Amino acid sequence: MADLIQIPRSARWQIAEHLKTPWAAIALLLLCVLVLDPGNLWQTIILAAGSLARTSQYIVLAVLFLAYLKATGAEVLVARAFKGRETRMIVLAALFGGLAPFCSCEVIPFIAGLLALGAPLSAVMAFWLSSPLIDPPTLLITASALGWPFAIGKAVAAVAMGLFGGFAVRVLVAQGGLSDPLRPRQAASCCGCGPKQTDTPVWRFWHEAERRTRFRTEFVGNALFLFKWLALAYVLEALLVQYVPADMVARVMGGSGLMPIVTAALVGMPAYLNGYVAPPLLAGLIDQGMSTGAAMAFVVAGSISSIPAMAAVWSLVKPRVFALYVGLGLSGAILAGVAFQMV
Repeated sequence: MADLIQIPRSARWQIAEHLKTPWAAIALLLLCVLVLDPGNLWQTIILAAGSLARTSQYIVLAVLFLAYLKATGAEVLVARAFKGRETRMIVLAALFGGLAPFCSCEVIPFIAGLLALGAPLSAVMAFWLSSPLIDPPTLLITASALGWPFAIGKAVAAVAMGLFGGFAVRVLVAQGGLSDPLRPRQAASCCGCGPKQTDTPVWRFWHEAERRTRFRTEFVGNALFLFKWLALAYVLEALLVQYVPADMVARVMGGSGLMPIVTAALVGMPAYLNGYVAPPLLAGLIDQGMSTGAAMAFVVAGSISSIPAMAAVWSLVKPRVFALYVGLGLSGAILAGVAFQMV
């Protein structure tokens, strides 16, 4: 009889995967409110739904732009930034990092391919530091949650981080350090995973059936991805505003001194969720008393040093390059927070 009611392993795996989705997290959070504070459930839903509705126009613009870049094959423009003089490569890599239409799973093989093909570590580091910070969807979502000044400030910080890291690495390499950055297995297994610099973007992609299909796939996939993560983000923001005491946030991360910025950068490194969840949470924290400089330090540090990103970086490069990446990310986040606070 017991054998008849056992759940197959594949079914258990599928159930476990569903329980790890943002939808499951939303359901669990709302269930907790229903059990612990039922009178506040409806207010939580209204706050989250209202914020999500206000952001919907940005979601549409973001996924349309991202789908267009994917359908046209615009990634090749980023690859071409890694050709020519090293100084020019660093500048272009930092600039293109904010526009690169790559998700987190695509950046690592892209970086591995560039290093295996002999691109200088300085230019690759410039792209590596700037790329996680901002992209078109993140820019629009940040603007909708925190305003255009903060979104533009984050974009400027992304480029500045790329330039800071790229030229710092160039100095270190010139002094004889950081040679052969890839782990042996990565250097040997990257053949074919680098970008193709000989391709040409097809801006009028709708004339090709394959590109039209890719546009539809990217649009639907990214729309669903953004919607589910933003739904979770706004539920978390509603809970944050309602249950986290404003005076506690103001004591820890308020004010204009250096310590709130350093604290936010250190907290942001392990606590960061992703670039789409962070802006609504930061909006709630700022409303509770968090300084704008601390908010900038938090989002910059978290983008560069989130746990999935760190695991991927560790698997790709040698420990000294990994340590440099983390150090540049943390110090750059603090500098970005101080600069934004002063401005």
